[in-house]
Amino acid sequence: MWFLATIYLTRTLVLTEVQPAHCLPKAVIPRSKDILCFPWFMILTKWAAALQNNYRMKTILITLACFLFWRSTAFAQNVHFTTAGTIEFEKTINMYALIKKQINKNNEGFLQAAFDQYKKSQPQFKKLKSTLSFSDTKTLFKPLADEENNSNGFFGSPLVTQNNIISSDLVSGTSISQKKVFEETFLVKDSVRKINWKITDETREIAGYTCRRANAIVLDSVYVVAFYTDEIAVSGGPESFTGLPGMILGVALPHENITWFATKVTDMPVTSNTLAPPAKGKPVNNKQLRTTLQGALKDWGDYAQASLKAFLL
Repeated sequence: MWFLATIYLTRTLVLTEVQPAHCLPKAVIPRSKDILCFPWFMILTKWAAALQNNYRMKTILITLACFLFWRSTAFAQNVHFTTAGTIEFEKTINMYALIKKQINKNNEGFLQAAFDQYKKSQPQFKKLKSTLSFSDTKTLFKPLADEENNSNGFFGSPLVTQNNIISSDLVSGTSISQKKVFEETFLVKDSVRKINWKITDETREIAGYTCRRANAIVLDSVYVVAFYTDEIAVSGGPESFTGLPGMILGVALPHENITWFATKVTDMPVTSNTLAPPAKGKPVNNKQLRTTLQGALKDWGDYAQASLKAFLL
């Protein structure tokens, strides 16, 4: 705005003569309650008077102001915010870290040996692909087939698979999720998860976009780090992570040793058919699903809580 003020001031200098303060109409002279504004008015008045006879200075100011105005207008016209397209995500699981956490004094006799054998035949990081289609206020997260088709061996945690297809309507705040839980499929209809994000000043680049970091806790104990960009004007994200002022392109669950990061963003129109929510599964809401899972896992001992958390993420 300062350069617009400069244009107005220099235009006034060219077209009019600046009068001393004592010659100004009463309506222009600041009242006592406006005294904070008065020194600035006096400074501008004296500055204008000094420039009145300096044609070169006026020309420079006018040229500079016009140039800045042109640059600002050109930049505004070229700003593009993506509102529809497809994002390709890669989920990475640190298998070695997950398995190591399961080893304790009660099972180390056989589990440590199995883990040592696992490391000889399996990579440390398992990678899975997924896509997020979005258009304005709707998103659809969908996992892709496991191209590597790596066997998890003795470690069959739901954390190392992708079991969810999630449709979100960001205007109505509703979500439809198809969740595969062992041999059964549930269709969960409920509100979009409310996440109390805390936005930080940390930034990083993901898939060509500058993203800002935000932190949160979900499911009472799961620490989440997310990176979002306001260059994609949709408040969505992978899985059920939403609620930031832009698209989430990166999510990390540090204590679960799992991340989702965008590898490619394609800016293109998305049809309503592409965003069609899943329709198959046993209808439940989030509370009913939790109750069902707690009943099914009640005899799982130490593994029950980890599995419950994985299915509810």
